Amino acid sequence: MNFIDKLESMHACREACEWVGGKSLEEAWETCERGDWMLWFAVKAGIDRKKVVLAACECARLSLKYIPEEEIRPLRAIEMAEAWADDKVSIKEVKQAAYAAYAAANATHATNAAYAAAYAVYAATYTAYASNATAKAAYAAYAAANAADAAADAAYAAAARKSTLKKCADIVRKRILVEDIEEAMRAV
Repeated sequence: MNFIDKLESMHACREACEWVGGKSLEEAWETCERGDWMLWFAVKAGIDRKKVVLAACECARLSLKYIPEEEIRPLRAIEMAEAWADDKVSIKEVKQAAYAAYAAANATHATNAAYAAAYAVYAATYTAYASNATAKAAYAAYAAANAADAAADAAYAAAARKSTLKKCADIVRKRILVEDIEEAMRAV
């Protein structure tokens, strides 16, 4: 089965399938500029949840600059999810931190950027404990891009969003190698 057929069988979005076209898995992984797509695929391919959580947390960290300085719950949630990935805290503690990040998202809705940033953190931490984390892992990168978009001047919003998604793609590539994806797909 070629890569595009595999994506279609996984019900990847039309836009991603069109972008992949005839690319191989390796070519697509190395050239993709959408960290949200890559996180979605990593979860679907069966990559170790802890690797995905660490990548999602690093993506969510990109949005922390949009959170009001006095609001520490999103940073604490990221740190808790990272600690879980290092086997230092329980999943119950991650859940509590994720709920606090979600509360921060609701509390910081005064600016779209702050809300999107806090939601990126919630999505990243949710990935650690959810039984179906596919959408939330991808949403960590997507919400980080939305935070950049919301904070940017209207003329630069699309460029800010695109730049953040590319940064997220680079983060995912650094944490999850194409060899990891190939190995996970062979095991399925």
